[in-house]
Amino acid sequence: MSNLVSTIIERNFSLMAQGKYPEVHAAALSMIKQNVNDPVPYLLLAKLCFDHENYKKSDELFSKAITLGPENVYVLTFYAQCLTFFGKHVYAKNLADKAAGLGPKEAYLLDTLGVIYSRLGFHEKAIHWFEKAVGLNSEVANYHYNLAASQQFLGNFEAAQVSYEASLQRSPDDYRALSSLVSLKKQREDDNRLSELLRVFDKLQTNEDATLYLGHALAKTYEDMGNHKESFHWLQKAKAAKNAKPASVDYRKIFAAAKSKIMKVATNAEVSTASPIFVVGLPRTGTTLVDRIISSHRDVASGGELNTFAELVKRATSSKSQYVLDETTLLQANDLDLAKVGQDYVTATQALYRNAKRCTDKMPLNFFYVGLILKALPNARVIALRRGAMDSCLSNYRQLLTTQHAYYDYTYGLESTAAFYTMFDDLMSHWRETLPSDRFLEINYEDIVYHQEEKTREILSFCNLDWDEACMRFHENDAPVSTASSVQVRQPLYSGSIGRWKKYGDLLDGLKQALGELHETGEDH
Repeated sequence: MSNLVSTIIERNFSLMAQGKYPEVHAAALSMIKQNVNDPVPYLLLAKLCFDHENYKKSDELFSKAITLGPENVYVLTFYAQCLTFFGKHVYAKNLADKAAGLGPKEAYLLDTLGVIYSRLGFHEKAIHWFEKAVGLNSEVANYHYNLAASQQFLGNFEAAQVSYEASLQRSPDDYRALSSLVSLKKQREDDNRLSELLRVFDKLQTNEDATLYLGHALAKTYEDMGNHKESFHWLQKAKAAKNAKPASVDYRKIFAAAKSKIMKVATNAEVSTASPIFVVGLPRTGTTLVDRIISSHRDVASGGELNTFAELVKRATSSKSQYVLDETTLLQANDLDLAKVGQDYVTATQALYRNAKRCTDKMPLNFFYVGLILKALPNARVIALRRGAMDSCLSNYRQLLTTQHAYYDYTYGLESTAAFYTMFDDLMSHWRETLPSDRFLEINYEDIVYHQEEKTREILSFCNLDWDEACMRFHENDAPVSTASSVQVRQPLYSGSIGRWKKYGDLLDGLKQALGELHETGEDH
């Protein structure tokens, strides 16, 4: 590709990053008038539509661009990036592999390829491209940050620390890198980053995302040092601005829609015979642990946390609602041809199997879709993680899950977390009563900790997997972990987190009250 074309694309992408979309739109239309078969303006318009959440039009324009420029490395790369958002993992990987094969030389493209492979769960591939990006331009802090994240997900914590430090050197107020450094190891009185955290928090206190990241890092620091009162104070301070806003998602309607009809497992021959393993539950209740146990088996690969099933359901309903997961979409999904959704799911996730026979999908919020999943994939298995109510709510409240999805907004307040838990508990009761026990299994996190082999055997038997001793040594599994548990699951089981809520004393009296009788469900085994 000529330097002129590269310059045009990069300049217009920079304009979009600055929000100057009218300029890009005008430039793209002018380019089309000059040459209707030039793929570049269609690429620019596709990215513009994507940024404005006009995903259908974006997909059409990307398709047009790739038809006109099948060897254009920019088109291949950025279409692949958008396809990861659409849940089209196989197509995304094919395009990314083709782009990689063209030998891109621009650091921005190399970093973007790394991001694509990271989103697809191929962190071992992602690191290669992040390292090349850093090698070409070591002054961009975000390249170091992206490299560090993949190194952390692969369990190379020492290298991750070096890369996070490199990011901070170039951007001292990078709250993501700073908070990530705190997550890598236990903070001590003589080895912590309190002064940096407090300085950047004070400087960025009007930035809601920054206060979330930094406040959680401060809370972890104080908790690590045994000061639970100060830790709780920083959790409240971190979430205050977000918690003050009205909820953008109506959880009650979503829960009600999820259980609106009794789902019967399909048995007709047209339904896919594939048998993926879904691990669901509230975040921070053992979903990653169980995923690691199962994917340590010789026949199973971990697919990571996939939005694929939800995206396919949304696309199939063609509902006009704003969110992927909402009441309207779930209600309309009851009338779908779920056999096709199941077949599309298998096709979309095939690349994640690597050379294994089975694959896991540990998106926690798939618990909303359990009935639909088992209609679409009747040979699938769903394992739902349960944990004591107080520990479940506290672990959700004290963990920064994501700022990208509104579905986790309930974690900004203890009362809203308790309400969410109560509705979750009710939905699990519904699934327990309406779904076959050989397809849907509830497992208590505490039972796994205290009875590891017994529960491991139960899980493998439920999944129709032979015994594999490697599942007892899940912490030796070298597959990537791209969740908040990336550090913990590389250690053997420990019971230290069970009953953690008791260390907070009367600070959690409000949570107890909000949970009512449910607060008594706990860790006695």
